[in-house]
Amino acid sequence: MFKYIVDKEVEMKMLDINNGEELYKLIDTSRYHLRKWLPWVDGTKNVEDTKAFIEMTKKQFASNNGFQAGIWYKGSLAGVIGYHNVDWTHKSTSIGYWLAEGYEGNGIMTKATKVFTEYALVELNLNRVEIRCAEKNHKSRAIPERLGFTNEGMVREVEWLYDHYVSHVIYGMLASQWKGEI
Repeated sequence: MFKYIVDKEVEMKMLDINNGEELYKLIDTSRYHLRKWLPWVDGTKNVEDTKAFIEMTKKQFASNNGFQAGIWYKGSLAGVIGYHNVDWTHKSTSIGYWLAEGYEGNGIMTKATKVFTEYALVELNLNRVEIRCAEKNHKSRAIPERLGFTNEGMVREVEWLYDHYVSHVIYGMLASQWKGEI
């Protein structure tokens, strides 16, 4: 099981079914904030939905297809980061992340993404990590840019967000380029 203490303020660990209520409350209180960029928010209607998500992440981990981790900031659940899946044939994965309203601007997600990138490229021995961000989500895009990922281009109108399409900027990091040290 993944557990990582980043520093005295930030800790990441795999989500457990006991985190279901706390995770739901976090999503629910940040619903408007998260909905701007995440297509799954309206589908999270109650604690049972978050528990179903946590169970799915446990199956993901058990099938060696990556995992999701909660991010705790000063002891409070602040968001989630995870691998969408792991392509073992091509030794690659992609990372997705979100923070609840009020937690942005503290360097939390940059630290978490650095750990997840390092873990993928060093511990899992993958060759490539990809991060896709909505073109206009400048806060999310700043994270891979800050970590030295390469902007590899844009996929136009690739994601439906409730009533419109958004384009994604694709960022990539190769094991041969990674200089991050934890």
